Amino acid sequence: MDLSKIGRRIAFSLIPVTVVLGSAEFGLRVANWPSVEAAFEHNTIYWLTDPNLKAQATPHDELSTTFPVTTDSNGLRYPIHDMDKPDGTFRIMTLGCSTTFGWGVTDAESYPGVLQSLISDGGYEHIEVINGGQPGYTSFQGMWLWEEVLKHYQPDLVLIGYVVQDARDAAYTDQSQAILEGDADFLKHNVLYKSKVYLAMRNMLGKVQIRAKECDRQDQRCTKRVPIEDFAGNLRTLIDKVESVGATPVIFGYPLEVGGYTTDHRIVMEAASEELEVAYLPLQVKMEQAAKTAKMEEKINFYFPQDPGHATAEGNAWIANEVYLWLKENQWLEAR
Repeated sequence: MDLSKIGRRIAFSLIPVTVVLGSAEFGLRVANWPSVEAAFEHNTIYWLTDPNLKAQATPHDELSTTFPVTTDSNGLRYPIHDMDKPDGTFRIMTLGCSTTFGWGVTDAESYPGVLQSLISDGGYEHIEVINGGQPGYTSFQGMWLWEEVLKHYQPDLVLIGYVVQDARDAAYTDQSQAILEGDADFLKHNVLYKSKVYLAMRNMLGKVQIRAKECDRQDQRCTKRVPIEDFAGNLRTLIDKVESVGATPVIFGYPLEVGGYTTDHRIVMEAASEELEVAYLPLQVKMEQAAKTAKMEEKINFYFPQDPGHATAEGNAWIANEVYLWLKENQWLEAR
């Protein structure tokens, strides 16, 4: 058998395919498809809070007031710790959006801030909490943030709490925005998305939303920032990334006053926990009851009435206490 002849025949047979695909690629580029047809809610794919803030007065539009924000040199909010982990230190990192960041409350009143206080007051001197929450973040941005910043803090236990922003309605998915804007970081890890032919095929199969075609109006919301199938994949990727540096991942179902629109994504979190054999900390059902009881019996709001997506100081304290008790029950704080 002449392998060289077989190789030439295969190469020759691929010429028509190459020509067709090349022509299709050229044609789609000339037609400029896919193209951006709507403004994005966020004008960038990835962002970070300004670094080195010292109790910076930050506007809270819904409350018509401000709240102080302190950040480290990488834009991570209080509790402030050096990136380099001291010997003998155990680090707990919280991932999430503005809810984890602590939107509307002081540094010490955020749930990571309260959690740090509970741990320190409990006599666990060598345990540090790193607040990895960033306003507006989904699991899509979270994968980037982990590689660029978070993993360098050398966390030992990571609470993956993305759900609130992932489940929000939007005209385009986060991934679609990255594709349409040709984001360099995304395309570096997803080279095929540079091809218009590949995008066309994915679009026909319904695997990537290039354009919000089903919208009747340009400003109508018609998809999730991170659809269910992408959310499951992002959780898997984040878990792999966390485990690759020797840390332990925990899927954390960050609670809202009412679960509502996040229900389907929370189902995915529970399923991912079972499939990947990763611990799952769900607080949604418990929070709904606690928030209702606090409002009725103690006249305390766990969430801002004008901004029900964000917890008050009391709500953050409740969440932090539940996380603290879970950490103790699962012996994450002992002998650390």
